[in-house]
Amino acid sequence: MPSISEKGKAMPASPIRKLVPYAEEAKRKGRKVYHLNIGQPDIPTPEVALNAIRNLDLKVIEYSHSAGNESYRLKLAAYYRKIGINIDHTEILITTGGSEAILFALMTCLNPGDEVIIPEPYYANYNGFATTAGVKIVPVASHITNDFALPPIPEIEKKITPKTKGIIVCNPNNPTGYLYSKEELFHLRDIVKRHDLYLFSDEAYREFCYDGAEHFSSMNLEGIEKNVILIDSISKRYSECGVRIGALITRNKEVISTALKFAQARLSPPGLGQIAGEASIDTPPEYFREVNKEYTARRNYMVEALNKIPGVYCPKPKGAFYAMVKLPVDNADKFAQWLLEDFEYKNQTVMVAPGSGFYSDPSSGKDEVRIAYVLKIDDLKNAMETLAEALKVYPGRKM
Repeated sequence: MPSISEKGKAMPASPIRKLVPYAEEAKRKGRKVYHLNIGQPDIPTPEVALNAIRNLDLKVIEYSHSAGNESYRLKLAAYYRKIGINIDHTEILITTGGSEAILFALMTCLNPGDEVIIPEPYYANYNGFATTAGVKIVPVASHITNDFALPPIPEIEKKITPKTKGIIVCNPNNPTGYLYSKEELFHLRDIVKRHDLYLFSDEAYREFCYDGAEHFSSMNLEGIEKNVILIDSISKRYSECGVRIGALITRNKEVISTALKFAQARLSPPGLGQIAGEASIDTPPEYFREVNKEYTARRNYMVEALNKIPGVYCPKPKGAFYAMVKLPVDNADKFAQWLLEDFEYKNQTVMVAPGSGFYSDPSSGKDEVRIAYVLKIDDLKNAMETLAEALKVYPGRKM
């Protein structure tokens, strides 16, 4: 029998999706499962996007330009300029989701064996992208005790070696919900400039900032204009996860022209998705005001409910719609599986994402879970009540 590739063996399974079979079995038993494990918003997709698909009058769904439809890129560039990011449409490459943008960026900018530094915990799929590109992730720890703020600059610089070629930040952060301040980004800018690194800035959750906090884009860091690669996506902004449209954006023309070669090899990004994405730019401002109001209410309820549970600590996220939560359990992986396999309260249970999947070393985050507050408050109330009851009887509870 032929053997599997070493890269295939090294490719990590999704820690977010690995519990799906247990959730499916719980549902077969007739239990209601509250999905707090994945960032799939229940917020309606904007009508302008849905209408653009409904009212299509195409005879053929053609290939687009490998960089994406020019009409979309022109409109997208205008959107960025409107929010203070001054770019041209030739500095945008449309991708199959933000995932492909990250992958193209890593393959364009780094050689196999090169290193990229990431504050951890970090978005679990960065591991898969790095494995695919042959790149080594070097984590630098942030901590729940200070709400996962950017690690001290000396801690980051300690990780720099001759193989270090870049730093990845997700702002606002998935999985922690932390919003990096302008001052923290200035510190990163200084490191990037001093060591001539790339800064890969994943800003897919830009619109989701709370309590009057404002997002500052890495694209506006002066002095490293050619070092910054912006990763973006319409999945969460417009609640369009399924259309798979993202973007790689940079003022570095060599990066764009090189990434385009990878884009040409996959031919073109999704045609219908680009139509939805282009139409979505016309989403009225009140849509985002209502969404922000809704997520703020969900966050406030969930954080308060969690922190009332004995032994639980949940920081108050400033952005995105996730929180990393510390639980009084021996092993969050076991606890998450136990919730689905062995526990029910009023014929319902909860699905969470174990924290270990968001660390480079799975032994870290063993008492943490990521919770996505993507359910309406009535469902969150039931989910929090169920989680509280589960922690009362979990056999591996830590006192």
